[in-house]
Amino acid sequence: MVREPQPVPGAYTVEAIVAELARMLALAGISAAPREARDLLAAVLGVARLWPSANADACVSAETQSRVRAVATARARGVPFAYAVGCAPFRHLVLDVDSRVLIPRQETEVLVEEVLGRCGGELAKGGIAADIGTGSGAIALALAQEGWFDHVIATDVSLGALEVARANVRRLAPVLRASVELRHGSLLAPIPEGAGLRVIVANPPYIAFEESAALPASVRDWEPPVALYSADGGMRATAAIVRGAAARLERGGLLALEVDSRRAALVAELAASDGRYRDIRVRLDLTGRERVVLATRNDRAFLQTA
Repeated sequence: MVREPQPVPGAYTVEAIVAELARMLALAGISAAPREARDLLAAVLGVARLWPSANADACVSAETQSRVRAVATARARGVPFAYAVGCAPFRHLVLDVDSRVLIPRQETEVLVEEVLGRCGGELAKGGIAADIGTGSGAIALALAQEGWFDHVIATDVSLGALEVARANVRRLAPVLRASVELRHGSLLAPIPEGAGLRVIVANPPYIAFEESAALPASVRDWEPPVALYSADGGMRATAAIVRGAAARLERGGLLALEVDSRRAALVAELAASDGRYRDIRVRLDLTGRERVVLATRNDRAFLQTA
């Protein structure tokens, strides 16, 4: 059991509190404990990661000491870093997160980059984007901040996730170019056919239930199962989006999916066999793995469903 550290009289400097936290984290078996201690303090203070190293002699208030000790105690129990500090970076944003939502990943930043690249800049602005299974709102908010859409719709089946996303939308509203609307429901259900969306983007659950044992404990034991696992070998949610997206996209609209790298080819084949998509492509993540599948609604699909 991790024991709450006792306050040390006079330990009001950055150097002293970092040393104390590092000892706690090291005893809990956390690697690179001094670095993580500095990162925890920086996150609690809302400053750059290098700030504690550059300000070792700075004073730390008793309130801050109490807060960062509580955060370090949570980390020592195994709580993921982002949940312990209550926030996570995503592209140009810092999002509030807790155990009701997935922690945003760099792979998903690549997904957003692909969407922004395909949808053009200010000269091609307009239209509606939809983020399916929004979680913390990471994708929707990044598109609303960096893109040139008129409106962004974000859906989620989890009311808890929508509460987290709503708080992020409210806090980040001043930096957004587009309005963000949250809708409750499973996958595409909250969006009617014929909606004429410019882009549908999703990071759906894509891990098979039988693969859970292979996940890191920090994921398996802490992140919400509804956002991790999908039936049919991890494909059910992705397949449902592929089947339903064409009827909701405008002519030439884009479907962009983050996928399990082991199943990217299968997702691409699913889109190709559907018959309503063209220009189906697979993109790599930062580690060189097949991670993003892109597909464009073809004209024939428009004629069939319009």
